[in-house]
Amino acid sequence: MSNNKAVILLSGGLDSTTTLAIANSLGYECYALSFDYGQKQKSELKSATNIANIFNVVEHRTMKISLSDIGGSALTDKNIDVPKFIQSDEIPVTYVPARNTIFLSYATAWAEVLGCQNIFIGVNVADYSGYPDCRKEYIDAFEAMANLATKQGVEGNKLKIHTPLIKLNKSQIITQGIELGIDYSLTTTCYQADKNGKACGMCDACEYRKLGFKEAHVADPTKYQ
Repeated sequence: MSNNKAVILLSGGLDSTTTLAIANSLGYECYALSFDYGQKQKSELKSATNIANIFNVVEHRTMKISLSDIGGSALTDKNIDVPKFIQSDEIPVTYVPARNTIFLSYATAWAEVLGCQNIFIGVNVADYSGYPDCRKEYIDAFEAMANLATKQGVEGNKLKIHTPLIKLNKSQIITQGIELGIDYSLTTTCYQADKNGKACGMCDACEYRKLGFKEAHVADPTKYQ
């Protein structure tokens, strides 16, 4: 690799942890970036810190921003409850307005400071079926924009946004993660986990996670409330 540094968006969940493991296995020097963005449950940040330490990343930063001041999502707005899992083609109320655009913007800025041309994000088919900012078209558009808007981009050091999970479902992600040695009991995926990281078992994130372990024929290590 001409440039082996990579910024990894790390939430502390199943997908982002697998993404970090993949980047690590490919030989990248990993810089993990997490966000305290006003989400109701903070236990995922503890998971992110533990996971970053386990993978011995070069540096792990947690950026504090406040999307709760904007609201409009069950994950950030105290006036909107996290719903139980419902199969629907509509964009769910757990969608956080512009979250990936904001996260990728921070990652782009840090990557430029680091002299890094690689960003990894764990979007996948289960996400982009419901969230507009997880689609391949969106990722391609952001990458093109970033290369127009950054010093290193216009000077020819083009940024690449890697989405190694984009075509994988949850069971395939879990299978690959197990092969990479991930202990998924350390991850937090639930939208309303308690302060100890125990999952509710009823939200969209929990249901997709449970189904993933079932279809992968792997015992679910999640701790439930």
